[in-house]
Amino acid sequence: MRVSLAMMSMASLLVGSAGCGDKEPSTTNPTTNPSNPSSDSEGEEDSEAAESSGGGQSETGNPTTGGSTPGDTGGTTEAATSMGATSDATGMVDTTGGFIVPPDGGDGGDECDNWAQDCPDGEKCAAWADNGGNAWNATKCVAVVEDADQPGDACTVEGSAVSGLDSCDLGAMCWDVDPNTMQGTCVGLCTGSPDAPVCDSEFSCFVSNEGILNLCLPICDPLAQDCPGDDLCIPNPQGQNAFSCVLDASGDEGQAFDPCEFINACDPGLFCANPANAGECDAQAIGCCLPFCDLEMPVACPGANQECLAWFEMGTAPPGLESVGFCGIPG
Repeated sequence: MRVSLAMMSMASLLVGSAGCGDKEPSTTNPTTNPSNPSSDSEGEEDSEAAESSGGGQSETGNPTTGGSTPGDTGGTTEAATSMGATSDATGMVDTTGGFIVPPDGGDGGDECDNWAQDCPDGEKCAAWADNGGNAWNATKCVAVVEDADQPGDACTVEGSAVSGLDSCDLGAMCWDVDPNTMQGTCVGLCTGSPDAPVCDSEFSCFVSNEGILNLCLPICDPLAQDCPGDDLCIPNPQGQNAFSCVLDASGDEGQAFDPCEFINACDPGLFCANPANAGECDAQAIGCCLPFCDLEMPVACPGANQECLAWFEMGTAPPGLESVGFCGIPG
C-alpha cells in the first residue's frame, strides 16, 4: 500500500510564510498515507490520506486557521497525529502532524527515538503502525538486516508498508512501496533534531505523524512538477520554505475543487488548500484541491474571482521559487 499524506495542522509548521499583498498564503500540509491509491486498498487510503511513501493513512496535526496562506484550509484534519489544522497566508492547510494517522487519532507508543537512533547495537529505530492500521503511529527497535540497502537503493518490506520491517540500513527506511511487489526505495532519515533537522542539500526534512516520520525527501519546483516518476511536488509542512516530492495518492479524485484531507490527495500541479480560496469548494471540507500558478506568466484561474497570488511574502522566496503562486481569492 502506498502512503498518503494527511493534512497537517497549521500550528507552527507551515510551507509558505506570508502571502503577497494583503493576503498571506496559507499552505496545506497533510500527512502521508502508506497505502497506494492505485492498489486495491487505495480507495481506503485515498479517503484517509493522500501521500506517503510507505503505507497507510494517519492523522497529522491540523493546526487551526491563522492568517490567509495558500495552503490554509482553516479546519482541523486527522492526519498522522490528529493535531488539528490551521491555515496560513498561503491558503494551505498546515497540519504540523505530518503523515497519516488513524482517524481515531491512534494511541501509538514510542519505544525509541528515531532522531537519536537509541536502539541497541545491530538494531534501528523504525516507524510502524502498532494498531493494525495503515498509518505510522509509533516507533520500535528492529534488527538491521545483513548487507542492508542504502539510501537510493531498492528495498523490500515484510508484512506491510507500515510494519517497520525492511531491508534498509540504520538511519533509513523503505519508502514509496509498491503494494504488489512490496518493494520501494530506501530514503534517509533526517539527522540533527526536530528543531534543527539536517539533510543533504538536495533534500528537505519532511516530518509527519507527530514526528514518527522524519524523511529526507527531494526538493522540487511546484511549477515544474519535476519529481521522479509520478510523484507530486507539494509544500513541505515543516515550514522550510521548500517543496518536496511525495507519492501521488489522489487516485481518481484530486481534481480542481475536489475536497481533500491529505497533502498528497490532489493531482500534480494542485495542492490541498483552504476551501475559502474558491467559492466552488465545499466550505465544510477540510481542504480543497487548487492549482499552483506562475506569477510571471499568470493564466486564468479556474474559480470565480480567483487571482494568481504570491506564495511567499515579498523578499522571502528561496532562489528559483520567486514566481510561485496559487489560485485564490484576494483577501
